[in-house]
Amino acid sequence: MTDPAPTPARHVAFDWGGVFTIGTFDGRSTQNVADRSGVKVERVRESYFRHVRQLEVGAWTLPQFWTVMQQETGVQMPYAEFETLYLSSILDNLPMYTSLAALPAGVRVGLLSNNYPVVSDHLRRDPRFARFDTLVFSNELGQKKPHADSFAALEQAMQHPAGAVAFVDDVQENIDAANVFGFHGILYHHERHAEFEAELTAWLNGEN
Repeated sequence: MTDPAPTPARHVAFDWGGVFTIGTFDGRSTQNVADRSGVKVERVRESYFRHVRQLEVGAWTLPQFWTVMQQETGVQMPYAEFETLYLSSILDNLPMYTSLAALPAGVRVGLLSNNYPVVSDHLRRDPRFARFDTLVFSNELGQKKPHADSFAALEQAMQHPAGAVAFVDDVQENIDAANVFGFHGILYHHERHAEFEAELTAWLNGEN
């Protein structure tokens, strides 16, 4: 009788923006709003970034956020058109999705993302996200990275101690916070994807 394969001792969790996307979603979405409306991008971004935390912690719905932005910027665009434009601002980092699908069976996979209402629902519907075992979104948690509560929620969702989980993010501040909490932080940039794959594979194999 063949012995069953051992359960992997190490697991991995990811950020979304800047990891599963190329560049920043916020930068692209505000540029798209400016291009569509004819309002200067600086004016759009000033309003957007002043209020975006309300989305990130789930205090506002996306329609509420858009109402405030319209009032402050003068952009004339129906909410439905804005939502479509907003979601179309996602630029997938396809190599990361390939890496996600190739993770060994038994490796538990999580996501910890500072994210927004509607966008988080959109991601859940993506069939590629079926490989994730757990998704932690700031807008549903009510707290965002790099706060320790975010990493506590991730540890609980992963069902493994932080020391058994690598955390992949494109922001050094978040990596630093993850390391302090006990995760194995891996800083990511899409232009160094092959290096990332090698580092993650070595860590999952217990080589560092």
